[in-house]
Amino acid sequence: MRLYGYAGKILRINLSKKSYAVEPLKDSLIKHFIGGRGFGIKILWDELPANIDPLSPENKIVVSVGPLTGTKVQSASRWVAQFKSPLTGIYCRSVGGGYFGAELKFAGYDAIIVEGKAEKPTYIWIHDDNVEFRDASKVWGLTTLFTRDIILDETDKRAKMIMIGPAGERLVKISAIVTDDWRTAGRGGGGAVMGSKGLKAIVVRGSKRPEIYDDQTLSDAVNEQIKAYREWPAVPPADFRRLGTNTGTYVWYFMGNFPTYNFQQREWDGIERFRPEILESYIIGHKGCYACAMQCGKIFKITNGPYGGIAWDFPELETEWSFGGIVGVNNIEAITYANMLCDLYGLDTISTGVAIAFAVELCEKSIIDKTETDGLELNWGKPEIVVELVRRIALRIGNLGNLLAEGVRRAAEIIGRGSERYAMHIKGLEMPAYDPRAMKGQGLGLVTGTIGASHAISWNKFEILGVPKKADPLAIEGKAELTKYVQDEMAVCETAVFCKLIVNHDVVNPVFYSRVLYSATGIEEFKDPKYLWKVGERIWNLERLFNVREGIDGKYDILPERFLKEPHPRNPAKGQIFELEPLLKDYYRVRGWDEQGIPTKEKLAELEIP
Repeated sequence: MRLYGYAGKILRINLSKKSYAVEPLKDSLIKHFIGGRGFGIKILWDELPANIDPLSPENKIVVSVGPLTGTKVQSASRWVAQFKSPLTGIYCRSVGGGYFGAELKFAGYDAIIVEGKAEKPTYIWIHDDNVEFRDASKVWGLTTLFTRDIILDETDKRAKMIMIGPAGERLVKISAIVTDDWRTAGRGGGGAVMGSKGLKAIVVRGSKRPEIYDDQTLSDAVNEQIKAYREWPAVPPADFRRLGTNTGTYVWYFMGNFPTYNFQQREWDGIERFRPEILESYIIGHKGCYACAMQCGKIFKITNGPYGGIAWDFPELETEWSFGGIVGVNNIEAITYANMLCDLYGLDTISTGVAIAFAVELCEKSIIDKTETDGLELNWGKPEIVVELVRRIALRIGNLGNLLAEGVRRAAEIIGRGSERYAMHIKGLEMPAYDPRAMKGQGLGLVTGTIGASHAISWNKFEILGVPKKADPLAIEGKAELTKYVQDEMAVCETAVFCKLIVNHDVVNPVFYSRVLYSATGIEEFKDPKYLWKVGERIWNLERLFNVREGIDGKYDILPERFLKEPHPRNPAKGQIFELEPLLKDYYRVRGWDEQGIPTKEKLAELEIP
């Protein structure tokens, strides 16, 4: 079969043997899983035995792109890293942006499978059909900035790469995979998986381009897509291009989210510093990912105070929260500096901020003291403490840095003394800037997430934006159906790989995806949006099965006690708790799973999952 849209090849890299093989992309993989996230979970399901150590050579990393990657379709050239997480012990999908995904496609590959472990620090240099294993000793131990510059000098200045910083090398469980333009696949500890394999970077340069089945129809659809961006009603595009996700930071707090003081949700005057007009004053430049007219990335310039003298990628809403609201810090300069350190060291900003807030609350509750914090005085609202702890976590410095580098679940297990109550995670993955008490459907999505507490794979746009129809965020009726809808939709749209922001705002959905997907590939089945919905549901169920195989069933669909027993103290969710039991029971029913949250044989047969 002639392939349109796809490169048609998978590159398998064995670090132990210093060997590689190029494998054809199977028709069955394309038809049933389309690309990106679908490819990754299917490969991991087929190739990873249960109960392996995530930091052992037996673990694998699948880096995959989709049939629209590298085409003119907007916001569809992201890349997905999938692996068994050292942080959670279960399946993980983490998505990054920038230009790496398109370059991988241009080199002629739809996915890379990395297995084994190198004898010494290594980076992979891929230039079209040429694959080299190169010595990374010179850059081992360096930050991502210096790693990028040195490797590009050794390879090709035009190459694109993913890499790890010192945090990944030190097997920090909350470490990230970072691109050469500071986009990160941050969640779940992918940096530690690369570090455990002695893999510093994958560097790619390509000269090929995907062949398109019906270029004129594709162009027409893309023109309509760009027009929709300009007319975007939910968040005016001028605002979004001007300020990125920070457009919503200020209002997020007043929706009952942007949780303060480790989800205690006390009132916080510091939110006034996050007004759009204040944040905008820091911007000196704009940037974006490959083939995306939105250009939502910003460069912040910091000139004042102890963190002056830098210009760096702006902290997104989640990072302004993780180094801001959750720790009571309203210092934009310090938050930007901490964000820069995370990019340089290779850390997930969400997990890092939640870990710091966890430690501060333990001190507030007198569970730990200065003898366990290496002499640090941990208090809310101290920007210098946040910046210092980012460094200590990344480099595993001292007792506290080494402890928090394990993530909050493991840190609480080690500390004991009731500290588990203040560890804000689901299935081991630290929670994002969402309060389940304020949005019940969003909370249900977090608690049932296949990777743990991720807003990215289950964003309830019905509650948050009122699209495609409005839903009362505090109601529990009907939330199972809405949660399944957004989960399946994101799963299939991440086979493209579309940006979650575009999907979340309903600018891209399976109807539009079906149109551009068929235009790009010419595959008949892709004409039908219902077919794509089924692929999304298939992916979600297979991810769930992966976790069930690891012993993770409905018993682990649980939230921290705070959300179940402590009423939300702020409006508009004042007095609300999260009604876990009825929401879960309804969700399992809607999913076609049994009472233990396991997909039934009938559901698997329906989805053609063997």
